[in-house]
Amino acid sequence: MSRQPEVLWAQRAEKVYLTISVPDAEDVVIKTEPQGIFSFSAVAHGESFSLALELFDSVLPEGSKTKTKVGSRNIICSIQKDKKCWWKRLLKSEAKHPYIKVDWNKWCDEDEESDNSGSDDDFDGGEENDESDADDGMLCECPSCTLNATYAWPLRYAASDDQI
Repeated sequence: MSRQPEVLWAQRAEKVYLTISVPDAEDVVIKTEPQGIFSFSAVAHGESFSLALELFDSVLPEGSKTKTKVGSRNIICSIQKDKKCWWKRLLKSEAKHPYIKVDWNKWCDEDEESDNSGSDDDFDGGEENDESDADDGMLCECPSCTLNATYAWPLRYAASDDQI
């Protein structure tokens, strides 16, 4: 029997980002179907992991715009939506799934997305970072967003506390 990995997700109007936490994953298989079915399987430390998600809406077929980066701690997927729009949730089902969580390192609000002029992807095919983690690349670059630097927010609040 296989285990379900933890999944972090974020979105933009045109993409969904999934970060699947499986350290030292081998034999990674990812499939994305146009009707919004996402499936994943891998083996790590002799244990098998698998996952099947019915996404909120349709996506572009696998290979056309889906990008995947396998790191030492996780697998990051960038999936192109079929229509440019914001989804209410990740899955069609309204049921709660304890293994699916919001990826606040990649999250950008809908009204802030227009300020983001750069690409969110970090799939340049360059040297793989052996210390990859959930915030590899793809962080929000909105000027008003505190997600630009992982630890920037405590410093901002610390500075404002001195002025009070």
